[in-house]
Order: sequence, then C-alpha cells, then structure tokens
Amino acid sequence: MIRRLVRWALVTLYTVAAAAHLVDPAPFVAITPGWVPWPATVVALTGVAEALGAAALAQPWSARLRRAGAGGLALYALCVWPANVNHLLIDLARGDGGGLPLAYHVPRLAAQPLLIWAALWAGGVLDWPFGSGRADRSAGE
Repeated sequence: MIRRLVRWALVTLYTVAAAAHLVDPAPFVAITPGWVPWPATVVALTGVAEALGAAALAQPWSARLRRAGAGGLALYALCVWPANVNHLLIDLARGDGGGLPLAYHVPRLAAQPLLIWAALWAGGVLDWPFGSGRADRSAGE
C-alpha cells in the first residue's frame, strides 16, 4: 500500500515537472550549468524523460516496464543534480538578496538521494531497507 502511494506521488511529481520543463523551459535553462551543451535541448529532453518515466511507473500491466521507468527516473534525478547545485550557486552569488534562500536549496539537494531511492523502491527495483535488498519481481503491482 505504501509503495503504491509513493509510486503515485512520484508519477504526479514527475508528470508536473515534465509539463513545466516542456511548457516553460526558461527557468530550467537558466540554472543549467555552463558546461552542458545545448541547454534548451537538454531541458526539453529532460521533460520528455520525466514524462516517459512517469508513464512507465504508472502503467499497471508490466512490472518490468515499471522497473525500467523507475531506473530511468533514478538516473534522471542523479543527472540533474548538477543543475540543482548550480541553482544554489547562482542564488548565493546574487548580492541583492533575491533568489531562493538556503532553506529551499539545502533540503532540495538533500532530498535528491531520497528521490533516487524512492523511484527504485516504488518501482520495485529494490526493497531496501524493508527487505533483503532486491525487490520481489511482482512488487509494486
């Protein structure tokens, strides 16, 4: 029951995030690190990745597809971490007191490993810390 609730919370979160990345990419392009090539394209692709991952996690007929979506969302959350760090650095560098405070950035950065774990757990990739480590193949159904 709890796994299903976490799964649907992630589906909702990533569906909303996908829409935001695709409908209004400018804020995401603005926090993309300078070393990322073609930031607007990368932001659009991250929106597509979020949407596909959420769809895979949401579908009821294939645990294998849910696990694949969960793995993709976990990898996605790891790959966007540099943009979240860059967002913190941009806001810290502002001398005008503008931008988001540390009270936003620190929990956001600390939550990234939790998002990675939650995707893997909700998608049935692993059971840790509630089981042996690897989830039952039917988990999350």
